Amino acid sequence: MSTETTKQSRKHWKRNQPKGCSTCESRENNFDDVKHTTLSERAALRESARCLKCADAPCQKSCPTQLDIKAFITSIANKNYYGAAKAIFSDNPLGLTCGMVCPTSDLCVGGCNLYASEEGPINIGGLQQFATEVFKEMKLPQIRDPSLPPTSDLPESYQAKIALFGCGPASISCATFLARLGYTNLTIFEKYNYIGGLSSAEIPQFRLPYDVVSFEVELMKDLGVKVELGRGLGENDLTC
Repeated sequence: MSTETTKQSRKHWKRNQPKGCSTCESRENNFDDVKHTTLSERAALRESARCLKCADAPCQKSCPTQLDIKAFITSIANKNYYGAAKAIFSDNPLGLTCGMVCPTSDLCVGGCNLYASEEGPINIGGLQQFATEVFKEMKLPQIRDPSLPPTSDLPESYQAKIALFGCGPASISCATFLARLGYTNLTIFEKYNYIGGLSSAEIPQFRLPYDVVSFEVELMKDLGVKVELGRGLGENDLTC
């Protein structure tokens, strides 16, 4: 009996569904979120409750941005989503971007002490994305720490002109931290007519939507940072 005949006759007695997804929509021109790490509120609360809150916190030691992971997961477990987002954005101005695209399995999740458990390690990236997306929907502006001296009381050097080239992740992070310290004359010059650098140009929208990049740039602008598009280094524009 030929293989083709066997495949056809098998359909009469096979109980399992055929491989593939006959009900899935085409991905052509469809940029909806498909990340397996994305969590609903119920899933986020359940996932945060699993966290051991390790004293050693190997997940935090594995994070390049040194996020206080234990603190923001505890805030999510207590339904303090604003507190969780505050802990994330305080250490990482690109907290939502990192929650969506950071290779957590090689970093924080890879160091989780629950890695060998039946349910597996904590979905830290999903929790980070959940908390920061909730904060995004709150539409709250970013402000400097009220406990710091007002900018009017800072030395004159804090009013010096500072230029950053390229409105990508590095410039957004640098400008945000400088503005939080009190520097008031910060300008980012972007060669192209869009913000975000590689985050916008190279990462597909179903992994990192453009409105996420725009949201983090707007948080930076809340601190007084200016962005000029269509300006780059060259003989016909900016020169050193």
